[in-house]
Amino acid sequence: MHVLDTDTLTRGHGGHAGIAKRVREVGEENVATTIISAIETLRGRHEFMLKASDGAELLRAQQLLQRSEELLQSLPILLVNSGVAAQFDKLRENRKLKKIGRRDLLIACISLAQDATLVTRNLRHFRQVPGLRVESWID
Repeated sequence: MHVLDTDTLTRGHGGHAGIAKRVREVGEENVATTIISAIETLRGRHEFMLKASDGAELLRAQQLLQRSEELLQSLPILLVNSGVAAQFDKLRENRKLKKIGRRDLLIACISLAQDATLVTRNLRHFRQVPGLRVESWID
């Protein structure tokens, strides 16, 4: 299974040809995202809507929010479970991972618990996580 980090999810949704090609290669049924990436995506869309400076921007924000909701409905979303919680407790104690933000640590824990490959642009950041397989689909 390949788990799309928020950066890859949003770029893929924006029409990035390389990501679309890789999804076809691995099979759509083998691609998912995390509840953390879903929250980050929707949070960004909600903020855009709340900060709209005029009517045209407000309408654009609504359209983007709807498109993001449709995207998230079409993908499996991996949730937090006891395996994720155990990974989180274990990794939280690793001093080398203190620089990784809580959201990214949770995304890593979900990927580890699923024995999945995390697809992200931030390879250097996530390669610090022991046992986590990472790759990028963005050139």
